[in-house]
Parts: sequence; C-alpha cells; structure tokens
Amino acid sequence: MTLTTPSENIKLSAIIPMYNAGAMFRNFMDSLVAQTLDSLEIIIVNDGSTDGSEQVAQEYAEKHSHIRVITQENGGVSRARNAGLDIARGKYVTFPDADDILYPDMYKTLIEMCEQDDLDAAQCNGERYFVGSEKVKPLIPEDRLTSTSVLDGPLWLKTALATNRYLHVVWLGVYRLELIKKQGLYFEPDLHHQDIPWTTEFMFNARRVRYTQTILYRYYIHGQSISNQKRTGMKNVEYQRHYLKIARMLDELNERYKDKIKIYAEFPRQVTREALTVCHSVRREPDPAAQKAMIADIYTSGTRKIMLRNARGPKQWWQLLLWLKRLHNLRKKLA
Repeated sequence: MTLTTPSENIKLSAIIPMYNAGAMFRNFMDSLVAQTLDSLEIIIVNDGSTDGSEQVAQEYAEKHSHIRVITQENGGVSRARNAGLDIARGKYVTFPDADDILYPDMYKTLIEMCEQDDLDAAQCNGERYFVGSEKVKPLIPEDRLTSTSVLDGPLWLKTALATNRYLHVVWLGVYRLELIKKQGLYFEPDLHHQDIPWTTEFMFNARRVRYTQTILYRYYIHGQSISNQKRTGMKNVEYQRHYLKIARMLDELNERYKDKIKIYAEFPRQVTREALTVCHSVRREPDPAAQKAMIADIYTSGTRKIMLRNARGPKQWWQLLLWLKRLHNLRKKLA
C-alpha cells in the first residue's frame, strides 16, 4: 500500500519482526492501528512465517494505508529489524513485539517528549502480564526509577542500570533514525537478546534522553516466547553461549568508547552480571554433560578473565569469587 503521509512528515516508523505470531497477533495489530499518533509508518517484516500470520498482516495492510509488509526468508529477529531499518522513513523508529499490546497513547506520548526536548530517545515504563495467573507487575517499580529530566545517554544508562530492574529492550522506546544510520547501529544477527548490546551502544552515542514512569506497554509472559522457554541439555548450552557473547560484546564496547564517554561503574558491572547468568544456569542444569559443556565454554571463551576485569563493588565481587570456586569444584567433579 502507498503511504498517505509524505516521508518527510513521518514522525515514527514502527518495525515489527513477525515469525509465526500466532493467536495474539490480531490483538497486537489492533493496538497498533489504534495509536493516537497521527504520523505513524508501520513496517511488518514477515520473517518466513508458516502459520498464516502473513495473510493476517496483509489484511491489515489492505485496510490501512500506513502499513506495509515485506517478506524475507527466516533469518531471525535481528535480520528482520535490520531489513526494516533499511526502508524506514520516520524521524524516529521503534521495535514492538508482535505478541504484546500497546496503550493507545504510547507513541504520541513518546514522540511529544522527543519534539519538546529534541531527544535522541524517549522511553516509557511497561508492565508484565502473566498469562494464566493474569497477574500484572510493572517492569520497573517506581520506587526504583521515576520520570527523569533530559539526560545524556551514558548518564541515563548509568541511572537505569543502577536500579537493578532495567531491561535492555528496544520496545519501550523510540530512537532517532538519523543517529542509528550515522553510527551504523544495526542488530547482531543470530544473537538472542541482541537488544542488550544494541541499546548500550545507542545510549553511548545519544546526547539527549528522557524517561517517563508512565506504563504504556504490556509485555506478555508465556511459554511461547524465546526468552521464556525452559531449556535443558545441549539446547541450554547453545542458549547460554549467547550470554557469553553478549558479555564479550559489552566488554568490547566499554573498551572502544572509554576515550569518548565516561565509563560509569555500572557499565563494567553489567558485563559481569550478564556472564554470571550463565553460572546460575550451570547450577540449575540437570544434565551433567551439559553442565560440563557450559563450564568448558566459560573457561575456553575467556569469560573468567572478563568477569574478573569488570566486577565492581563488594557484593558483586563476593558473588563472583563464590561462583568461580563453585565452577572450579564442579569442573573437577565432572572431569
């Protein structure tokens, strides 16, 4: 479909990777087309869906001139987002998930924040909705973080990480496309939780960022999402390798930007925190062979040195030294 809004007037491009979105996709799309922002471009990237999601997306595109659908072979969320970035025409971009729900004023609120303060990014709060129990909890409790004034990107990231409740997710914010293009900030292919290094590097380059504590996004917790699937055995080994890579990428980002921005203590601490998630997974893993493989990955990847180099504060140092002792003993036991 042809967009009715000239490209120079498009305020926001919403890029949606779609792979077998399932029964919740219509609810998501209804919340997206109900957005009160009057200059929104919607780009649905069909990532090789086989469940009929593409037909549903085409239905919406036929009814709404500001929606377009592109199709590619299945290549994962990162490649789908990158494909959307290549054709996006909005001043800002965002990346909602196709199985969540947006509050009607979400994008109007965030874009108005951007226009008022010439922001590179605006972020809001969201809520977890637990499918089954129907419980709802804020993603970031207000006693941890309230609405901020305009901050530079590194200071905003430092402030958010200090809460210990911040999620490195792209779907809670809008981001200036010009900055993304200028810095070549594309998503890492074939990496789960690629939002973590992406949001980190974006904030390292952002001049002006603001956060509102208003809850404008509902994140559904269910067994179908990649991040909430329970894995054991070699599937778990493969999955934890993504966290090891993320820790390495964050470490490299801190090194690359150390002469450009202030590297707050929260940045290296986050490196060790991400790597420690693999240690926790080792303890929970019921398969000894998988435990052995994960420990071997930690040793051979150099992650032990990375954690030691980046640990900050007595609490994290205590956790790290305890885990290194546990890993050493478990490695000898499984040998």
